[in-house]
Amino acid sequence: MKRFLEGLGGLLLVAGVAGVIRELTGGWFHFMGLTRFLTENVWFLEGRELFANMVVAVLGLVLAIAGGRISKAKA
Repeated sequence: MKRFLEGLGGLLLVAGVAGVIRELTGGWFHFMGLTRFLTENVWFLEGRELFANMVVAVLGLVLAIAGGRISKAKA
């Protein structure tokens, strides 16, 4: 579970940061738009792409930190 949370958190962090960079540069980096599919297909995120990408990055950071704090149960 620890490695899963760390891996998922790292993936979300990278995707969120890449989405923020993509939005700040005006969409120049199309290959960095992993979260573009989320922001284009969800109606209430239209016009809030930068905010949505920041939320994804923060969520990834929180998951990575939470995964790092989980200790293995000693048997």
